[in-house]
Amino acid sequence: MTSIASITIEASEPEAASRFYEDAFGLGDLLAVRPSDAPTTGFRAYTLSLVLPQPSSVDSYLGTAIDAGATVLKPAAKSLWGYGGVVQAPDGAIWKAATPSKKEKGRPVREIDEVVLLIGASDVAASKQFYVDHGLTVERSFGKKYVEFKAPAGHVKLGLYGRKALSKDAGVPVDGEGSHRLAIVNDSAAFTDPDGFVWEGA
Repeated sequence: MTSIASITIEASEPEAASRFYEDAFGLGDLLAVRPSDAPTTGFRAYTLSLVLPQPSSVDSYLGTAIDAGATVLKPAAKSLWGYGGVVQAPDGAIWKAATPSKKEKGRPVREIDEVVLLIGASDVAASKQFYVDHGLTVERSFGKKYVEFKAPAGHVKLGLYGRKALSKDAGVPVDGEGSHRLAIVNDSAAFTDPDGFVWEGA
């Protein structure tokens, strides 16, 4: 089964970006940073999410991200699905911290259940089929609106959402062009998806 071993974020100031991510989230080998000055404007058609055990975990990770220099796009708040908020890193990547739980569970605050890469696809159904053809296994699917793929423990989970819906969820305008400034490192072959996201071999 093809799966995401790690994510590489491309930044104009890689050393500063690396410090930010270590201070904000401490994701270790799941996240790397490398230099890039590839042109990019507006929404990059993806978000990265930390799925967390409880509301205090959300507040903790958003707090360390803001302290490290992130900009708040959506303050943490309760919703029908749980509790979460969205920030933008200094390098431009958008991060969401969220939990499906509205109550504390007594688990450690600084604990991450999952890291999820959510791609804003121009055609969710076509991208779903593309990824199935490249060895990913669907875990959940809601028609042409949302798809989630299986991931082994300790790997990054992939999800697909419509580009417009994802930008709304992130709290930013849908317009954007140029480089995604993101590389997806997998344990299989190198390829590029229908939306231009580059997958690299581990």
